[in-house]
Amino acid sequence: MSSEKTSMALAQAATGNFKYTTSSALMEALQESGVSYIFANLGSDHPAIIESWAQAQLEQKEFPKVIICPHEMVALSAAHGFAQVSGKPQAVFVHVECGTQNMGGAIHNAARGRVPVFILAGASPYTQEGELLGSRNEHIHWLQDVFDQRGIVREYVKYDNEIRTGKNVKQLVHRALQIAESDPKGPVYLMAPREVLEAEIEPPAVDHRGWKPLSSCAIAPDDVAKLAENLIKAEHPLIVTSYLGRNTEAVSELVKLSEKLAIPVLESVPNYVNFPADHSMHVGYQWNAPVQNELLSQADYILVIDSDIPWIPLVNKPADGCAISYIDVDPLKEKTPLWYIPSESFFKADSLVALQQLNSYIDSVNDLNQEKISNRHLQIATIHSKQRKEWKENETLQNPAIITPQYLTACIREAIDENTIVLTESITNYDVVSKHLPRNTPGTLFGSGASSLGWHGGAAIGAKLAAPEKMIVNLTGDGTYIFSNPTPVHWISRKYNVPFLTVIYNNHGWGAPRMSTLGVHPNGIASRTDQFWVNFDPVADLSKVAEAAGGAYAQIIERSEELMDSLVKAIKMVKSGRSAVLDVRLQNVSQQQL
Repeated sequence: MSSEKTSMALAQAATGNFKYTTSSALMEALQESGVSYIFANLGSDHPAIIESWAQAQLEQKEFPKVIICPHEMVALSAAHGFAQVSGKPQAVFVHVECGTQNMGGAIHNAARGRVPVFILAGASPYTQEGELLGSRNEHIHWLQDVFDQRGIVREYVKYDNEIRTGKNVKQLVHRALQIAESDPKGPVYLMAPREVLEAEIEPPAVDHRGWKPLSSCAIAPDDVAKLAENLIKAEHPLIVTSYLGRNTEAVSELVKLSEKLAIPVLESVPNYVNFPADHSMHVGYQWNAPVQNELLSQADYILVIDSDIPWIPLVNKPADGCAISYIDVDPLKEKTPLWYIPSESFFKADSLVALQQLNSYIDSVNDLNQEKISNRHLQIATIHSKQRKEWKENETLQNPAIITPQYLTACIREAIDENTIVLTESITNYDVVSKHLPRNTPGTLFGSGASSLGWHGGAAIGAKLAAPEKMIVNLTGDGTYIFSNPTPVHWISRKYNVPFLTVIYNNHGWGAPRMSTLGVHPNGIASRTDQFWVNFDPVADLSKVAEAAGGAYAQIIERSEELMDSLVKAIKMVKSGRSAVLDVRLQNVSQQQL
């Protein structure tokens, strides 16, 4: 803004011409609630909000910082990544029902990943003849008028409502965030027509401290005793987890429990660091491999804690006589129509609190069988060491001309440090990344927690904003990279100085549909004719998209001998403030084995 215009605006403010509207109160409520960023893709429904931002700048009033996001998938994924790294929900502003629908995949991810996000969408004006300020004045206002805009997302949000007046807008915002942050956490959605956002109101006096999230749930003392005694008595106990590490403090409590009784820990479909990978009680990972996990089948007592899919019963499950107990913030998976893991007990509890309770009880037991515990510790440690040796052997290239996912991941492991934050959306290489890029520090590995692809791009923006001092590394397949909308992702990266490294596991196509088909029809016609309709030939120059959109350092890597030097160079680029994309060409998807 020119100095002349600024002076005029300040003079206007001095004469009392600035307005306090529903939008003003809305923004104050977000600021009071601790929201730092608004990831916004604005439209014709947001003039009042834009005015409130401009007015706040002149008044030097502190509001959440606006991050312009030219795609809603990126905006919501950025809020998702920020919340995962920081634990604090952020806001996403989208344009009426069109922008709401453009969030589709990202809102699935936030819902299934139980990530708190505040979403605000405008709505078409409800007057058309100038009855109120904000009345319809563009042809799209008729095209974007739908009967149930909130219904588009109702399946995926914990709470939805319409702002009908500015007089209680703060209460609605605080209530929405209270629900978003209470376990099981998740996204919330409010909508507001233009006339409501434009309405002048008296500044409301609302104490935001009256809307704290629910306190953590615990387990009843008698049940704690029974759970602990089951673990103590078991000959072959096992703990299975997937997202316990969403609370980094819970990881150390799980380590304590595992060490006290020498209980092995198996990570099933992990999307956080749930247990240190180098710990001798860590017994590996399971994803979609159609094989029976031996420790799972040998267990006589299993404690499942924070896991949606502890195993896939069709191909991999406990023995029939195994007793199972389940601790989770959502133990019934009430949003999932078909879900059951028959167990002798279910507990709706916070994993940190539950583990603290179990550890406290076990500390009070004086007659633990230390010989049994010691013998089991030796046995599990041997399994752990054998696993790691086998994984290490798989990192060796059999053919130097073909870069394998295992070799690529091992190189990434050597190039980064323990404090690097890794975002993985490697899909058919999830298992490879788990095994060959082991993470030990809680809060240094994140997945979306769900299945709508393209999360990693926006999530890297959010993660870097939440932890600007950290190196952020994205691991993605080529198809998933395309889904991430790399053009807006890298434009945002440069505009807001949030650099990160993206490594593309480029197998020239969709590996997942091919593997799914072979999993159901291993000897079918598609297998015999090698027709899966998943190839991306001719291969696009994916890294150049990021270079063109955001000035990213871009490189295609086809030879194994250049990989390590390229990773080191790319990391230096990122540390200097420039994003980098390495497009690593792997074996073609059609040549890979199931």
